[in-house]
Amino acid sequence: MFVTIGILVVAILTFNGIKQLYGNDEASIVRVINSIEGYEHKSIEILEIKDFDDLRIVAFLANNRPGYIEFTENKKGNYVWRHLEVKENETFSSFHISPRKIMFVTNNENEIAKMQVDLNEQKFEREYIPNKATVTWADLPQTDKNEYTFRNYKYYDKDGIIIKFE
Repeated sequence: MFVTIGILVVAILTFNGIKQLYGNDEASIVRVINSIEGYEHKSIEILEIKDFDDLRIVAFLANNRPGYIEFTENKKGNYVWRHLEVKENETFSSFHISPRKIMFVTNNENEIAKMQVDLNEQKFEREYIPNKATVTWADLPQTDKNEYTFRNYKYYDKDGIIIKFE
């Protein structure tokens, strides 16, 4: 009798229990993001999914704000959520993904067409499409210690006029 009840309890928990969410495809990535506290009711737009070995980076907009979520691949081949970051009150955001990789995410309110910055005392420049949600990747230059100094940011509009200087 107790064995039957034990088997029944395990079966019920297995079939009706909380199912682990994975970021294996676009729909499941949206479900994972919406399962995270603070993101339950946000509108999610996936912009790009990019895999690097066992790391999956997903650029997205949460209520039209730039963000990304990071997954790692487990032994069964499923992608498990590891990190999420969203930049509130920004239309143009940068995310340092790895020691030498940076990702820029813009939404459709972004007016920046070009960014310039002094990166380790060398000019670093990227162009963007204004008023369009985009993802742009950049490999940072090799350094002895993978340390980077970013100074003198300049942001230009589509007409080449500086709209922001930091």
